[in-house]
Amino acid sequence: MSTTSIRPKIALIGAGPASLTLANILQNHSIPFTIYESSSTIRSQGGSLDLHPRTGQLALKEANRWDQFAKHCRPESDVTKLVDIFGEVCWDEGGADKHEVREEEKFDGRPEIDRAKLMELLHENITPEAIKFNKKLSKAVPSITEAKKYDLQFADGTIEKDVDLVVGGDGAWSKVRDLLTGVKPQYSGITAIEIWAFDVKEKNPWLANYVGEGSMFSFGEGRAVQAQRQGDGSLRTYASMRAPENFVETCGIDWNDHASARKAYVDQNFSDIGEDLKRVILESSDNLIPRTMYELPIGITWPSRSGVTLIGDAAHLMTPFAGVGVNVSMFDALELSKAIVAAWNGQKGLDEAVQEYEKELFPRAEMFMKKTEKNKRDHFSEDGTRRLAAKIRAFHAGELQGSKSEH
Repeated sequence: MSTTSIRPKIALIGAGPASLTLANILQNHSIPFTIYESSSTIRSQGGSLDLHPRTGQLALKEANRWDQFAKHCRPESDVTKLVDIFGEVCWDEGGADKHEVREEEKFDGRPEIDRAKLMELLHENITPEAIKFNKKLSKAVPSITEAKKYDLQFADGTIEKDVDLVVGGDGAWSKVRDLLTGVKPQYSGITAIEIWAFDVKEKNPWLANYVGEGSMFSFGEGRAVQAQRQGDGSLRTYASMRAPENFVETCGIDWNDHASARKAYVDQNFSDIGEDLKRVILESSDNLIPRTMYELPIGITWPSRSGVTLIGDAAHLMTPFAGVGVNVSMFDALELSKAIVAAWNGQKGLDEAVQEYEKELFPRAEMFMKKTEKNKRDHFSEDGTRRLAAKIRAFHAGELQGSKSEH
């Protein structure tokens, strides 16, 4: 163990949940860093997130953001409704299958928080000068003057020289990942439309009551309908299907005309599902976004390279069908922070510390990627809803170990 402390220059690429979690923890240890974010402000695309006790919640506690999370999260939204693809309700925790949760247990499950609120509470604590916006990374290259260091080339023509540690938190199409492997995301086989309904309790009480306070899932052969209440009073629904990668471009639907697009999408692909489920899709009329879903190969690894590593989607991009992506990403930040702190304090070299982080990362990421792939396969099967309902019912009956979120 080295007793000589080092003071590396650290760059975090991308200001997503993983990078912001890591930044908060490093800041708590008085370790300087700079975040480089391509947009002009913190981005908050995406719906409500459920944070799990042993991953996302644990990372927030280490980041000293737990009190803010507890203030803004919604434990009451940790309820699931399962409906088979033809409309039969198989499980409803907001209704017939409700389970009382004691006050002291409300964080033991998966309290929901809007992604925008999570990003806000992670961002607001960061020293403003530690984040540089409008810095889209074009390329990270080895320094020509300093061994084991890197120069960051940005789209605006600027260059940040001689960085000791580049942390790629720059998402699915990571530029930092190019330093470590040539592996790129591959099409998952699933395409979806994301549709919104604003102020759903006021504007459409039926829709609010049908979905409930949490999440509603409906799975069938090759198709799924998932709806999720948001803390801002809106509802987001995802109507997903197995489709060719070029479906969005070749299906003949005019995605710019949201009303006709919703109807055409349902008529072509969801005409035989339950009437209530069709109504959820058709009455979510405030926005529409086609989404082609990508994933990295299960078990992706890379040869360790001095001064570079990955966190979040850059390391293990997954589809959302296990609900673990953000949780795994925030846990990446927690584990990498431990490595950086150890190097900063002189307990070990930076390369050794990062290698230990990656040694833990690879099998953990593979485990969750396998879980996600299994869920994707199960959910898009003929009996997907009933299979999930049986697992949750068995968990509540004490026949399965673990937490509900693991099933």
